[in-house]
Amino acid sequence: MKRARLRAAAALLLLLPLGPAGAAAGPTNVTANPIPQFRIGSPETRFGQLDYLGGFSYRSSDRRLEGVSAIRMREGGQRFLAVTDTGFWFRGAIRRDGEGRPIGIEDAEMAPILDRLGRPSARKGDADAEGLALDGDHALVSFERDARIERFDADRPERGTPVPLPIPKRELRSNGGLETIAVSPRSSPLKGAAIIVAEQSVDAEGNLLAAILGLGTKGLFTVRKDAVWSATDGAFLANGDFLLLERRYEGFGRIGMRIRRIASEMIRPGALADGPVIMEADFGNEIDNMEGLDVWTNAAGETILSLVSDDNGSFFQRNLYLEFHLRESGEASLPNEGRTR
Repeated sequence: MKRARLRAAAALLLLLPLGPAGAAAGPTNVTANPIPQFRIGSPETRFGQLDYLGGFSYRSSDRRLEGVSAIRMREGGQRFLAVTDTGFWFRGAIRRDGEGRPIGIEDAEMAPILDRLGRPSARKGDADAEGLALDGDHALVSFERDARIERFDADRPERGTPVPLPIPKRELRSNGGLETIAVSPRSSPLKGAAIIVAEQSVDAEGNLLAAILGLGTKGLFTVRKDAVWSATDGAFLANGDFLLLERRYEGFGRIGMRIRRIASEMIRPGALADGPVIMEADFGNEIDNMEGLDVWTNAAGETILSLVSDDNGSFFQRNLYLEFHLRESGEASLPNEGRTR
């Protein structure tokens, strides 16, 4: 009887997670609800310099699917690779309707992000992946609480290789540290270099700490911070300009998101980078805890933005996937659009 109880206990332990990233790799089922309008109760499509194309909320009975913190689109917006702040890779394909609007996710898979020894992280603090960038065949992941950057094979992301961190760890807040990592175009002034931007960690003047990777401490710069806003992700445009996603939270119902455009020439060692807000939204729009942004080009050559939210594993929050078209100056208006904000 005692031996039977021991076997039962051992079997139970096998069913328990090993930690935040303890579950095995495998497919996951995702259900979605389309979001045809971005402004609640309004048919308008123009928001700042962006045109809303479509999106959806999504969920899964798979407990691994929560806390999506960064996304990168692949194959012209057909597929994606994402990370969660609970230590998982999340990949799949965007399902679209006959007009190309995003309506859901298919072929979804999840796998734990493995440490340097090929093991899932045992603690949430070690697994807190917040940023993701694709650099050729490699994926760069920034981790927040245990501040570090690691490089993985993008198609077979097993154990990572550490990347030197130019910002001293003592300067990074444990829950406001490395949030954004992005790779610049090779044709841009940064010539394919990656940059990092902190969420809330600031210098003596109150500006966000940032750095160009590969230059050590000589690559440090800062990004102007507004008091109520925190940086959550960013992506480069083809010309080298940088789009920075920010969010604000001032209590229940008082949340917001905005996107700033920072000119390429402002991102250089020692500089204070800043740029105009090209889009801003609040709780009157279909937003949540917006954490992920990517930029890609569709078959028509248009610049498309993909944004995702982090539901924090909460019943009261949502996982969102939203798409917008970036309208450059002089570009013709879309037919039947709503009024401009």
